[in-house]
Amino acid sequence: MLSFSPCFLCSQHLLSSFSCSLTHTVFSLKYFCRSGFSLLCHFMDRKRKLICDAFKVKKLRDSCSRDGTDLKASASPYPDFTEDPHGAVSYLCALFPRKLFNDTLPPLFLKHQLYSLLQDRTAVDRLLSSLQQKGEVCLVQTGFDPDTFMVVMTDDLRRTALSSSEGGSRATVVRKFLDCDLLLSPKISYGRDEVMMKHRFSDGEITKLVRAGLLTVRDAGSWWLAVPGAGRFITHFIKGRKALLSQIRRSRYKEVLLTDLSTRKAPPNLRLGMEFHIHDIIGAGLVDCIPTASGTLLRISET
Repeated sequence: MLSFSPCFLCSQHLLSSFSCSLTHTVFSLKYFCRSGFSLLCHFMDRKRKLICDAFKVKKLRDSCSRDGTDLKASASPYPDFTEDPHGAVSYLCALFPRKLFNDTLPPLFLKHQLYSLLQDRTAVDRLLSSLQQKGEVCLVQTGFDPDTFMVVMTDDLRRTALSSSEGGSRATVVRKFLDCDLLLSPKISYGRDEVMMKHRFSDGEITKLVRAGLLTVRDAGSWWLAVPGAGRFITHFIKGRKALLSQIRRSRYKEVLLTDLSTRKAPPNLRLGMEFHIHDIIGAGLVDCIPTASGTLLRISET
């Protein structure tokens, strides 16, 4: 009968333990490799899917271009006024929150907001010029930007001016101003000769018109046409623009889908309404409109 020394038995035990440990390690390595390979395959599949999706969007854009359709226009949640430019004016007037000002202001909007509804800017300029020549609308300087103008219907401005001055010491001169053809002129400012020589307004009467809010001083000897009480509108407008741009900047990549933004609840500073301010930032070029398969994407403009 064979007998083994204790040292030999101990060596055999260590060898057996090492073999088991090595087998377990190899199994763990195989499992790790398989798991890693699975993760790698999943990542590659995801990458291929994203690349395919990107090409699908590009193909969709190309097909829209070949068909003569505009992906940006078709994805907009707002009406298309291409065939009815005059309807865009009425549409923006209807967005004006009259209750916010207790009906003391006429419905008005910013000229550049029309650019968000009508892509042809030349057509917008021609439309407003035509309406001015007919005496249907007035363009009014905002005061915070020399290139930004408010658009107001002439009849609405006349009605508001009469109402705000009724029973006061300025009622007579306000009516005199509204009855002369200055309000029907396509001009947005008036010189001393036109006001004082042609239409016979005295210095005192001009001062009353300035205090009534129908004129603002442009420089020595000239005045801008104004809307009585428009200062409150301008204040809400500037605050709302800043609030909306800040909201988009906080979004991922500083961009948001137009359809998502238009359905969000307006934050407190957007007193004029979400849609009113959306047309502002688009028309003013403060955001870039990028057509995608999911709709128009608004991205903060870097220019």
